[in-house]
Amino acid sequence: MSAHAETTRSSTILIASVATAALSGLLFGFDTAVIAGVTGALKAKFALSEAWLGFTVSSALWGTLIGALFVGMPGDRYGSRNVLRMLAFLYVVTALGCALAWNWHSFLGFRFINGIAIGGSSVLAPAYIAELAPPAQRGKMVGGFQFAVILGILLAYVSNAVIGSLDLGDVEWRWKLGIVAAPSLVFFALLFRIPNSPRWLLAKGRDVEAKQVLALVGMSPDVARAELNAPKGEASLSWSRHRKPITLAFLVAMFNQFSGINAFLYYLNDIFKASGGSLSPDLQAVMIGVANMVFTLLGMLLIDRIGRRTLLLWGSAGMTAALTVGGLALLGVLPNWLLLPSLIVFIMFFAPGSGAVIWVYISEVFPQNVRARGSSIGSSSHWGWNAAIAQVFPVAAAWSAGAPFLFFAAMMAVQFVTVFFYFPETKGVPLEDMEAHMSR
Repeated sequence: MSAHAETTRSSTILIASVATAALSGLLFGFDTAVIAGVTGALKAKFALSEAWLGFTVSSALWGTLIGALFVGMPGDRYGSRNVLRMLAFLYVVTALGCALAWNWHSFLGFRFINGIAIGGSSVLAPAYIAELAPPAQRGKMVGGFQFAVILGILLAYVSNAVIGSLDLGDVEWRWKLGIVAAPSLVFFALLFRIPNSPRWLLAKGRDVEAKQVLALVGMSPDVARAELNAPKGEASLSWSRHRKPITLAFLVAMFNQFSGINAFLYYLNDIFKASGGSLSPDLQAVMIGVANMVFTLLGMLLIDRIGRRTLLLWGSAGMTAALTVGGLALLGVLPNWLLLPSLIVFIMFFAPGSGAVIWVYISEVFPQNVRARGSSIGSSSHWGWNAAIAQVFPVAAAWSAGAPFLFFAAMMAVQFVTVFFYFPETKGVPLEDMEAHMSR
């Protein structure tokens, strides 16, 4: 085989492996956003109050917290790819279970288990991609996971709109939730065609297999030598040794949720109904989804060029302004037609900022031998705040539609100050040098 053909083959295998892992992001996005199209049906079907609707929506999110919190150890022990196979199976089962739920309790159970799959894959898929990606392309490749999340969210909104137009009556919500079983099966099958992470193999002392995978994905000789000479073996995640990456992972995940992004995605239809706009809530949701996808792509193009820290700073400033306008529009201080433009502007700054950076940053700041466990801290923080906000948001919005927006705006101002004074830039830093970089 010629050198050119070998390079092409290696690039294809690398891209296929990264794309397969990123597909879990599509399921993550679809499963978390699809609920926006069924909140009304669930409320009517199970006679839910605003508080119990919040509990129902957040049921999957408490599962994501459990999945993210406890997947790190099996991920480090058995490998991200192998544990992702088990989570893919859960995606299939829970999609069908939610569609066929026979009462409220069974629905809660399947959504909770679905959350375990989402939370676990939100830790392991970015970690797998980061371990496979060349340093110069790591931000873009891990950012592909976030793009898949956004694509999944958009597909959920489009799917809800299409299924809603079919006039399926009382079973409409079941179809909206069950349709994701199809891509879940595809994800499960593709996971049997990609290799283990070479960095994980090296950490386990399986050097021969690691060399084969390094060659398979076309890792450069210099990077391969650095990998083979990297420290091997198990290590404990400890506050004394890993204080800086633990704090960074926690903060980047917490601020991601205190932007309000997922509260908006889960209750988008309800928010637009409250604003009284002339466009249908489903159509406005699709517009938000398209904006999210376009500007996530922009973030992927910029993250390895201008860096993670710069994107977070610009994003924080823009979100603060946009959320303030949206909150004042909902309070009647500004015209209500400003709500949709303010949310689009919010997405323009969130998607290439916190949206593009979170999974990249969490997956790269920890040393190899504790990466999955460290990533689980950031991811579980993300899902814990997500669940709490999703549960409280409908009650707070019923009390004052604009107050949550203004609270989120204040938190984005706090994020700007925190990132400016505390966050280091990680652009282009090899994973093997990250621990020393953090200590500086």
